[in-house]
Amino acid sequence: MPDNPDRDDATLGAAGAATAEPDRPLSGEVEECRTGRKLGLIVNPLAGMGGSVGLKGTDGPDILEEAQRRGARPLSGERAVRALARLAASKTPFRLVTASGDLGEHSALAAGLDPVVVHRTEPGASGPADTKAAAAAMALSAVDLLLFAGGDGTARDILSAVGDRVPVLGIPAGVKMHSAVFGANPESAGGLAALFLDGSPTARLRDAEVMDLDETAFREDRLSARLYGYARSPYERHLAQNAKAGSRADDNAVLEAACRRVAARMREGVLYIVGPGTTMRRVMKSLGLPSTLLGVDAVLDGALVGSDLDERALLGLMEGRETRIVVGVLGGQGYLFGRGNQQISAKVIRKVGREGIVVVTPLDKLVALEAASLRVDTGDAEVDALLAGYMRLHTGPDRSVFHKVSA
Repeated sequence: MPDNPDRDDATLGAAGAATAEPDRPLSGEVEECRTGRKLGLIVNPLAGMGGSVGLKGTDGPDILEEAQRRGARPLSGERAVRALARLAASKTPFRLVTASGDLGEHSALAAGLDPVVVHRTEPGASGPADTKAAAAAMALSAVDLLLFAGGDGTARDILSAVGDRVPVLGIPAGVKMHSAVFGANPESAGGLAALFLDGSPTARLRDAEVMDLDETAFREDRLSARLYGYARSPYERHLAQNAKAGSRADDNAVLEAACRRVAARMREGVLYIVGPGTTMRRVMKSLGLPSTLLGVDAVLDGALVGSDLDERALLGLMEGRETRIVVGVLGGQGYLFGRGNQQISAKVIRKVGREGIVVVTPLDKLVALEAASLRVDTGDAEVDALLAGYMRLHTGPDRSVFHKVSA
């Protein structure tokens, strides 16, 4: 396959038609959109591997080695395929350029596309330098949109390479996804890319925060977030996620009472899986137990039976036991599952069932959400569909509301 960023005879998309139209500047004109804009694709093949095994990220070779030792497997390529399949199904014409191998080419081929490789790397290459070099090559190739699969670290690398010269959109595939450049899930990212490439007025560009956490502090149960800048990113309220927002202190007394009520209602002989976050820390405090602020703990008969657990440990504790999951809502983004709590995996949720999920959240978090529904992104379409619909949320000691959950 030629490695030529200026080649124009590889028009892609579901229609699959070729064209000799030259590249044109990003202008938003409908006529230009119909000839097929140029899409860049980058996949970080290591993104998200640490989530289900409780490592809260994969930055650094030592952490990657530990993730692999614990049985983690790559997920970002599969999520990229889901996004590309949704994009291709839209019938929006586009030309696809990407990096070689696992950095994009393999996912594009798996989605049935025929990309032009504009950046080649050594087999197995997947570090930040490779991501930055691929992004720079796509900027030189004059892509109209750079679609990437990864997490906040990948977003940082791409922002440092292209700045605000190229619109970017993330396929959520990491552990930490606090930035506002991501689609709500892979299919949403593909749909949003289609709208933007087709020139739809509903997919407007916005300045989206690129945030990242200090993984070392994260693993030490300390939250240290930093704003790295703003990227130009397509936005449509039902398809994109917002940056994570911090909790407000307005309703602390009511929230404390709600957490005490949930703790008091825990039944003997039932295993309770308690998710991460400050709201869940309040539940654990009501039990008189220590907690992992950014990890997943387990409680049985009022005692802590597991701390900072991964998927495998959770499944082991659940064996032969009735189990409940207690989680909060991720502020600003409105996620129940799939952001920062991947240890509570689709397998875990499937075994517990929808009726075994207890959600505690302050009412102000729900009011502040821009989206009309809460979100789930477990990586399993059947489990996401199982969770969809109206779910009871505990907002006070004697208060609850029913709120819509969308896959």
